[in-house]
Amino acid sequence: MLINQTKSTLDIGIALLDDTGAVLYENANIKKWFSHTESIENQFKQFFPKHRISKILSSDQSVHWRIALESMELECQVHPYPCSIHPEQVLLLIAYDITPFKKIQEQLAEAKATRDELDAIIQNSYDAIYITDQNGITLKTNDAIERLTGIPKEYYIGKDLRYLEKRGIVQKSVTFEVMKQKKPVTVIQENALGKVILITGSPVFNEQGEIIRVVTNLRDISELNRLREELLQLRQFHAGDEPIVVASKEMKQIMELAKRVAQTDTTVLLLGESGVGKEVVARVIHRNSKRYEKGSFIKVNCGAIPQELQESELFGYESGAFTGARKNGKKGMFELAHEGTLFLDEVGEMPLHLQVKLLRVLQDQEFYRVGGTKPVKVNVRIIAATNRNLKNMVKEGKFREDLYYRLNVVPIEIPPLRKRPEDISPLIQFYLDKFNRKYQTNKKLNKETLEALKNYPWPGNIRELANLIERLLVIIPEHEIKPEQLPNLMGVNILAHKEKIQEPNQSQSIIDLDEIEQAGGLQAALEQLEQQILKKAYERYHSSYQVAKKLNISQSTAIRKAHKYGIHVNKKD
Repeated sequence: MLINQTKSTLDIGIALLDDTGAVLYENANIKKWFSHTESIENQFKQFFPKHRISKILSSDQSVHWRIALESMELECQVHPYPCSIHPEQVLLLIAYDITPFKKIQEQLAEAKATRDELDAIIQNSYDAIYITDQNGITLKTNDAIERLTGIPKEYYIGKDLRYLEKRGIVQKSVTFEVMKQKKPVTVIQENALGKVILITGSPVFNEQGEIIRVVTNLRDISELNRLREELLQLRQFHAGDEPIVVASKEMKQIMELAKRVAQTDTTVLLLGESGVGKEVVARVIHRNSKRYEKGSFIKVNCGAIPQELQESELFGYESGAFTGARKNGKKGMFELAHEGTLFLDEVGEMPLHLQVKLLRVLQDQEFYRVGGTKPVKVNVRIIAATNRNLKNMVKEGKFREDLYYRLNVVPIEIPPLRKRPEDISPLIQFYLDKFNRKYQTNKKLNKETLEALKNYPWPGNIRELANLIERLLVIIPEHEIKPEQLPNLMGVNILAHKEKIQEPNQSQSIIDLDEIEQAGGLQAALEQLEQQILKKAYERYHSSYQVAKKLNISQSTAIRKAHKYGIHVNKKD
């Protein structure tokens, strides 16, 4: 009875069978399990014919097999058993219901598959994922942590975040702030590798509302910032608004002035040679003004429009104003620029009769269309630009004096590229990247080519530089552009120009009137030659004292001119 009760309690089936397979005893579980199927006796006889039963009884060994019923599966074992209720040796059959164990195995397999899938997701995440327990001990992280910190993930496992903070491996941990606030926390930190990291920690709670895990996501937003900047450049490229490339002190000051002026509606006059970037500065003023959100930036090249058409283009015309006019008339550039900015490029080319009309718009913010009788009111900010000397034109009677003073409220003079050599290399790289993207190439300039271009005076300024870089990428098939390929593409021999400036040959004259003219005149050519001489002298002697002595000038002059041309001077000098 005790055996029967114990086995039933343990959900185990017990049966005693004689040497013929007949059941001598069976407990409640056996009766229950086989109540709706054939008897255990029939099942046993199917697996164990009489000769096999005799073999089991004589061998004293256990035999195992499984029986599949309708709703369960039994693991059975049978072995000889001495029994007082039967004169002969009998067989003891023990059956276990393994159905629950199989379900547990299936659940374990499913849990393992889920765990493996989760591990794969964590491991393949581009962001770093960092998991700690409620005590700040690191439980798991992924390979991305090494890309962000330079330290393998294995180092972090099992480490206390307090220890990592103390060692300087991590900054102030978000994990403890999450535990303190019991809610997600986001911070931005710059790590030792110079990466800007967006860190978000989130708590994991148990059923009692206690934090048991903190999951932290780390994302490198310095990379996102770079991509955003590239996207902005692409948008600007397609919109005609190119990024500003500024490295020289002179251009930085000009850009700062442009941004200050942008906060007002005052008229600006941009001065400088053709191609120096006057339109770029004009766009900077517009983009940094309140008008950027309200109106458009409209550009008019006064030198490119025939004089007889300039009035109708600028001020528009009414229906029937002249032969060929549109039936409904046409808005002019001033109306299109309403609430925005009108950029009058080459304003010195505007004829005198239109200068009067422009003056009235500046004074009264109104004008008449061609053929019109009603004044048109506009709210336009004027930015004018010219490469001509308007003051001399006023003296010669070619430009109205009153208009000159109306335009010349805030004059900004942009120096030519030869007078700001620090900008040349960045501009070359910018246009190289730009046209490589445009033509889907990956060409580059070797060191000697870049040096030759840096020493060229660029009479056509930035426009000439951009034109040359595009031409090089289109025409030259090689991946690397070499200096000997330059002279055939330029109007002058760059290499010969470089040699005359840096290494003059005493047996031949270094005077070239064409180059002096291209450099912008005698004074500009002399300044360029002076810059090259001083640069070479400092490279050789590394001391303002020695440079002054060798060039027979005062040391203060050597220092002042070095600062003027951006030449590095030894601080200990």
